[in-house]
Amino acid sequence: MSWSSGDFRASAELLGKTGMLEEQKSPRFKKRETEVYIGNLPLDISEEDIRNLLKDFSPFHVHKVQSGCKCFAFVDLGSVQKVALAVQELNGRFFHKRKLYVNSNRSCPKRTPDVAERPREPPVLQKAPGPGPARITAFTRFIPKTHSDARKPETPRTGVFAVPMEMRGPFLVLLLRECFRDLSWLATVWNVSGEVGLLVTSVVPQTPFFWAMHVTETLQENMQTLFGALAVAEEQQPYLQPSVVQRGTRGLAEHHLGDYGWAWNRCWVVDRVDHWAVVMFIDFGQLATIPVQSLRSLDSDDFWAIPPLTQPFMLEEGILSSCQVINRILKGKITGTLNLESHILKFEEFK
Repeated sequence: MSWSSGDFRASAELLGKTGMLEEQKSPRFKKRETEVYIGNLPLDISEEDIRNLLKDFSPFHVHKVQSGCKCFAFVDLGSVQKVALAVQELNGRFFHKRKLYVNSNRSCPKRTPDVAERPREPPVLQKAPGPGPARITAFTRFIPKTHSDARKPETPRTGVFAVPMEMRGPFLVLLLRECFRDLSWLATVWNVSGEVGLLVTSVVPQTPFFWAMHVTETLQENMQTLFGALAVAEEQQPYLQPSVVQRGTRGLAEHHLGDYGWAWNRCWVVDRVDHWAVVMFIDFGQLATIPVQSLRSLDSDDFWAIPPLTQPFMLEEGILSSCQVINRILKGKITGTLNLESHILKFEEFK
């Protein structure tokens, strides 16, 4: 996979006479979507240090800006997807005893001294129709009355669905780093486009979110290779000692496939409570609670060479019934990505 790069403006062009960023002063300044903004950097930091901070995202160019006691940088990562991953992983992290502020260049903070700042509304994850316990109204805004509409009722803001924890970027970044030692899977999920067939593996109840495998020849080859290796491993891999099972442990456990019975699958321990482990079945997108003593060892990197077989999707309209669609293929088309979680693709089913 190749990434395109671009040139940066010289520092003399970025900074005006007052030391204020020209992009903050002029609305005509066009920000680059492939740049990430990193704020609250130490004053003595070098461009090489910044490159090392972002080494997982292969930065093309680093532009460090220091004005008085403030230091920040703009880094070109070559793609919008890499910017999103960098924000998810680095925003709020402590670096040289400073808490970093990391955001996309298009949404980095602006200050207008002569205009009072309006309070920001919490971000909307995604609007979606339909009833259900997972449909939450995270915040409600009422329209103020005027003389012309004094008799009209106040209109609440439309409710939204919350993105499930196991589908959120920070969770997936941690899972990929600890299980596969590689984040490249997140950069490939955008390759799914147009008309597709999706083999549904898991549904988040009463929400439009679901996990599915994109049906291709590559998927079939990976499934045969992986499940064949896991079937052999089931007989050879020893059970884990309860004392070593903890958050982040990689293992092998049985996953229930409904009418198809049980199958051994790669899993990652999300949490442990006494004799129980909460695990994520990597290739089915399914959280489950299982006995600690049922986990087998699967720590060899050979078992983790194949990336996850499934990925998260969101139904464009309505919700899915797990009893009707699990282990079945849905035909439809990809219509876009979720606003704040761009690795989640929106799917419209053909009727």
